[in-house]
Amino acid sequence: MPFPNIQLNDGNKIPSIAVGTGDVRRIKDPNQFIKQGLETGFTHIDAAQVYLSEKYIGEVLRESGHARDELYVTSKYGNSSTTVKEAFHKSLQDLGFKHLDLYLIHFPGVIQNGDYEGVWKEFEELKEAGLTKSIGVSNFTVDDFQKLFKTAKIKPAVNQIPLHPYNIAENEALLKYHAEQGIVTEAYSSLIPLRNHPGGPVDAPINAAAKRLGITPTQVIFLWVRAKGAVIVTTSSSKQHLKEYLAVGDLPPLTDEEVAAIDKAGAQGLPAPVA
Repeated sequence: MPFPNIQLNDGNKIPSIAVGTGDVRRIKDPNQFIKQGLETGFTHIDAAQVYLSEKYIGEVLRESGHARDELYVTSKYGNSSTTVKEAFHKSLQDLGFKHLDLYLIHFPGVIQNGDYEGVWKEFEELKEAGLTKSIGVSNFTVDDFQKLFKTAKIKPAVNQIPLHPYNIAENEALLKYHAEQGIVTEAYSSLIPLRNHPGGPVDAPINAAAKRLGITPTQVIFLWVRAKGAVIVTTSSSKQHLKEYLAVGDLPPLTDEEVAAIDKAGAQGLPAPVA
């Protein structure tokens, strides 16, 4: 079955796979890069202030013929030299939108002087004004959440974090906290084991699952992310790869034993660098 929407703690839903735009500045034709994501079938677009991708997204969406309510668009506050609301309205202006679906604090370091209360209050006001349907965070730790929750009236709906087999052990407490608090995990950089660390311990269980299912190791990684209940945030300049990623929505799940084997192998750590 296709990738389903996931229920958020505020009553809204989020598509469980997104195409990221963090690489847009390295692409010769940013518009085509974003356009092929839509043409492939992605409806969830992950943007950010620091990606400088919003104006390209706005241009492509205006030309695409897609109605605004057919798409789910995320952006992030990532420049502490401006207020949250100044940054947010600049993002809306660049996108050409009247609202966002999800707005995130990009990383804890953007919160100047530890003012979690002030920054999150502005996020809450954006949501209460109907300018963004949901609000959340990115790259937060349990400690960051505890600071935020001292004054927060609205819980973050999501936390977007790097998540792959080699960091699953260190993220165990954070994922447990997400589950306890009803916060959805969004996973980025999930393909690091294959792209940056080939030959490591996770290769064997990933390849075994790929052989059993007749799929690619990349697709196994994304099935593993799905098994963790997380939203996949991924990207590629290749249309073929984007189709490969979306095809995961129609694949059967990994077995519990396969997920456990990948977790166990990941806990062994990254392979030693080649001298």
